[in-house]
Amino acid sequence: MDHESRAALFDGTAEHYDEDTFHAQVADALVAPLPPEPGLVLDVATGTGFAAYAALRLKPERVLAVDLSPAMVAKASAKAASLDPSGLITWQVGPAVPMPSPDGSADVVLCASSLHFLGAVAFADWLRVLRPGGQLAFSIVSGARFRPSGAFAEFVPRDITFPTDDAEAAALASSAGFVDASARTFTAERGDRVSSVFVVHATAP
Repeated sequence: MDHESRAALFDGTAEHYDEDTFHAQVADALVAPLPPEPGLVLDVATGTGFAAYAALRLKPERVLAVDLSPAMVAKASAKAASLDPSGLITWQVGPAVPMPSPDGSADVVLCASSLHFLGAVAFADWLRVLRPGGQLAFSIVSGARFRPSGAFAEFVPRDITFPTDDAEAAALASSAGFVDASARTFTAERGDRVSSVFVVHATAP
């Protein structure tokens, strides 16, 4: 599926995306353990900006948030007046892999609720953009629970094996070349159903 088709698909989900509070909870879980005052934070496939806004709690110098969907980015940036009054976040429409950032330029890479659409190819790009010792934080769906359907199923990548436990989730990062990888299962109740993802943190060598 080409970039235009993917963007159109996510454009169609943008209007109601923020109604799912799980996205915000995952973003909070990714950011919470990260060290304060990073330089550049990259938010990969930002959607409506949950992780980018959560990253502001770290007091970064700046945040670059990129997403393929113009409607998602428009919804994200519309919240900036109240959530980012000092304008630390730069919003950009375009492919999130590769990120439009120089080699070794980032202190933190965030990827919330999106890796299952990006695939394993993303890890090499994250190693590229992170400085040595930089922090990676991402969430990933469980292979035991993830059942994509409809148009979304057409572009779930084939180059990634979705983990079924914490060890397998951490291994995604370590096998890609990251060090000190750790993972935990993050679960939240959403009305009458329970949602669960793996939250992974790792360090660039």
